[in-house]
Amino acid sequence: MNKPSVLFVCVKNGGKSQMAAGLMRKAAGDAVEVHSAGTKPGSAVNALSAQSLLEVGVDITAETPKAIDPQLLRAVDVVVTLGREAHVDPVPGTRFENWDTDEPSERGIDGIERMRLVRDDIAARVEQLAGQLTAPTHP
Repeated sequence: MNKPSVLFVCVKNGGKSQMAAGLMRKAAGDAVEVHSAGTKPGSAVNALSAQSLLEVGVDITAETPKAIDPQLLRAVDVVVTLGREAHVDPVPGTRFENWDTDEPSERGIDGIERMRLVRDDIAARVEQLAGQLTAPTHP
């Protein structure tokens, strides 16, 4: 049986998609193959993203932003774009989802407080997806 796979995508692959990947690894362990990438990768993981995850026992400090691998894009079961800016052309046979994540800065919340709210929003969505992907009925 092949294990399910997911690719999380944001623009820079330095914040939200890295957070989602780290949180999925924590939630699903080895039961799900986890990848992340960016449509226009930046140069480093966002320090506040990494700090907010360390608070919940997830370490993404060694990760580096990566571009989308077209072969991987076709191979994964689910592609999740995070936020409103990242756009990925659909691939036949692959499930695509967009998570229009909470943006606390629109409410004047910045810094680590902002990142904790983003983390918690993504974590709730990751838990739900992990449950779907690891359910015995998953194809």
